[in-house]
Amino acid sequence: MAQVQVRQNESLDQALRRFKKQIQQSGILKEAREHEHYEKPSDKKRKAAVARRRKAQADLVRTR
Repeated sequence: MAQVQVRQNESLDQALRRFKKQIQQSGILKEAREHEHYEKPSDKKRKAAVARRRKAQADLVRTR
């Protein structure tokens, strides 16, 4: 669980920004979004295949 202590003379906005960054880096937000709706295994495989193709294409373009 992510926690942020509000420092002395720190605004709430700055503390909230640090908290959001910590949540994003730990992957909590991504995991929560994945569990929002049920995704069929076949859909997961299709999504993964598309992501692999997209990454391979980007790597190919980058090496040219």
